[in-house]
Amino acid sequence: MENKNTDTTNKLLILTGPTGVGKTRISIALAKALNGEIISADSVAVYRGLDIGSAKIKESETQGIAHYLIDVLDPKEPFNVTIFQTLAGEAMRKIWAKGKLPIIVGGTGFYIQALRRGVEFAKEEENPEIRKRLEEEAQTLGKEAFHARLLPIDPASYERIPAGNVKRVIRALEFYEMHGYPISEHNDREKLKASVYDDLCIVLTDKREKLYDNINRRVDEMVEEGLVDEIRSLMEQGLNDSHISMQGIGYKEIYAALCGKYSIEEGVEKVKLNTRHFAKRQLTYFKGMDDVIWFDKSEYENPDEEIANEIVKLTCSITDSKMKTVCNNE
Repeated sequence: MENKNTDTTNKLLILTGPTGVGKTRISIALAKALNGEIISADSVAVYRGLDIGSAKIKESETQGIAHYLIDVLDPKEPFNVTIFQTLAGEAMRKIWAKGKLPIIVGGTGFYIQALRRGVEFAKEEENPEIRKRLEEEAQTLGKEAFHARLLPIDPASYERIPAGNVKRVIRALEFYEMHGYPISEHNDREKLKASVYDDLCIVLTDKREKLYDNINRRVDEMVEEGLVDEIRSLMEQGLNDSHISMQGIGYKEIYAALCGKYSIEEGVEKVKLNTRHFAKRQLTYFKGMDDVIWFDKSEYENPDEEIANEIVKLTCSITDSKMKTVCNNE
């Protein structure tokens, strides 16, 4: 059976869910059935050379389906939600121009929602004097004390921004000084916007113990595939924990181990623990998303095949304001 979309302009299919739930195989099946191409919503797979720790899809696994936003940045380059919006937007226009359906696949819910809503984050206008003073204060106070400056003026940013991400802390403090209100307030207001696309957003989930088993097994497989050597090689290229690429789970823990803060074995256990905690936070975030459709893999005997088939039927049959996609079944 071949399904072809017509008039796909502005149409968008999104497949998301927590790490370890198994999005890749379903995404490939959807792309093949719906004449689609895939845009990665992963904040680590975007970097060249960060292959094992990001569980980056291998060429042999793509089955000929074009993938975007993979291996497009040098690991020393910055990557954030606004850059993702720009790159994803460019990829979507290329896919639409081919008459195909863009399929966003990944677990970074914040990026996905920002793309759907067309969120305009605080512009990067800056005051050189304020920026320079804050950079000096960060150096003098240290990461933790500098981060604590956010608490009384922007508690939401204090919770959302890790102390180690000094650039974002500086940006939040700078925004407050320049505008007199928190950057989190601006960004939260933008998040309330409705989707700017004719989209269908699918969230995959599974039993918590199954997710955690998958995560633990995947980390062990990464180590066997050479995760430690991959990170050692990145360090030899001059990468360190000040680079955004090295702040991802799997990279920051092993980096610290290679720096002698603890053993490699302890680093691996920290990767597993932090990934499980991340999956839990992802589920919490997804539960706060409206206008999404959930599929629980534990409810299916052959979940990958059955869920893919259901999503194809759903995408082709919805005739209200969402995904008015026409599929010709042959």
